Amino acid sequence: MNAITPARHDVRSPFTGVIVGSVAICGADEVDRACARASGALAARDFPQHRRAAVLEAAVPLLRERGEALAQTICAEAGKPITTARAEVDRCTETLTFAAAEARTLHAETIPYEASVHGAGRIGFGLRVPVGVVAAISPFNYPLNLVAHKLAPAIAAGCPVVLKPAPQTPLTALAFVALLVDAGLPEDWITVVTDAGTEAGAALVAHDVPALVTFTGSVDVGWRIAAAAPRKRVALELGSNAPLIVERDADPLVAARAIASAGFLFSGQNCISVQRVIVHRSLHAALLDALIPEVERLRVGDPADDATEVGPLIAPAHAERVRAWIDEAVDGGGRLLTGGERVGEALLTPAVVDGVGAGARLWRDEVFGPAVGVVAYDDFDEALALANDTTLRLQAGIFTEDLGRVMRALRELDFGGVHVNQVPTFRVDLAPYGGTADAGNTREGPRTAIREMTELRTVSLPA
Repeated sequence: MNAITPARHDVRSPFTGVIVGSVAICGADEVDRACARASGALAARDFPQHRRAAVLEAAVPLLRERGEALAQTICAEAGKPITTARAEVDRCTETLTFAAAEARTLHAETIPYEASVHGAGRIGFGLRVPVGVVAAISPFNYPLNLVAHKLAPAIAAGCPVVLKPAPQTPLTALAFVALLVDAGLPEDWITVVTDAGTEAGAALVAHDVPALVTFTGSVDVGWRIAAAAPRKRVALELGSNAPLIVERDADPLVAARAIASAGFLFSGQNCISVQRVIVHRSLHAALLDALIPEVERLRVGDPADDATEVGPLIAPAHAERVRAWIDEAVDGGGRLLTGGERVGEALLTPAVVDGVGAGARLWRDEVFGPAVGVVAYDDFDEALALANDTTLRLQAGIFTEDLGRVMRALRELDFGGVHVNQVPTFRVDLAPYGGTADAGNTREGPRTAIREMTELRTVSLPA
């Protein structure tokens, strides 16, 4: 599915460093051939809506059959704990199911031309037509489900795809595309270009063929892509330093358990991992008393072990960076209450830092690692201001039973998603998902992504 070149890139386990596979290093020539192939698939117009829906439907049982093998691949190349990898496979079945339902019902609305004097005697409607070839660039942290969030809507919309998976996790993407072909997808509909870093990605963004670039990844890279492709549609799902407000009436144990899970799932390598905990001063001590034991109970180690809850970061350099951010926060007056120890090349024990300063990178930037910062507040205005003091406005959460504060939070927390009595890490794959400001410019989820990948063609006919 991807062009073979002499040069190869070795994919290594983040936990052991052992080579788990290798892929071609594609560059501009391979991207050009991939785009030509996708253009040909689009021009053929031989993949109608009912067949697209049938492929997505047929992929679901295949995914269940191959789920354990895919989970093992995710675990091996991403270092994701195997139980979390299995959960990702389960989520992917839902992503495919919802995309299939949208493919069955994709339509546009009628237009009441006769409501206008100038439209008298005409009837009108809209057609949803594919935007064109889609360039999809996916991240390492969800190498199956986030690939599915790009490919499944594109299939439903009728858009061929050139996929560039993360260099750390291409094996899962290749296996998933093979599964889609086995489900009936035409072999020329998705072409995968792999690389060791940016060799294929830059060429793909710059290429004339793709009409839409969909990218999930870091803030800096995402906005550079948008600047480099001013005449394309660019759909960005980027980073966050997700805040969670814990109000004075919250149950500290409930909140603590939620933070311990959502802050350290996959070592915090989730763009909506809980990172900034903003707790009312009257509950501050009780929350920390409940949180520290919950965090220290998390099992750190081999991701292939069913008991492991926190595995390695994707590379040793990431562990070094996170530890440096923790040290900076402590040097600025924060207190490291637990964790932050290097127990392997890429393993870092889950860290909680209390009293993080507003200028610390652990507070202002996206840590993308197993570290959570905590600050206390005195009144609700202050809590909202602390949460909103960011440009990474993806999702936020609040724990409270006070309806008035809930309504204020829904109105005043300026994020793409706000979740009540739930962590900002909460996501259901059918729902619109995305951020504002630096966190992105679109919404994922099958229905909303399909509309990004289609054009509305207005049609009128004489009555």
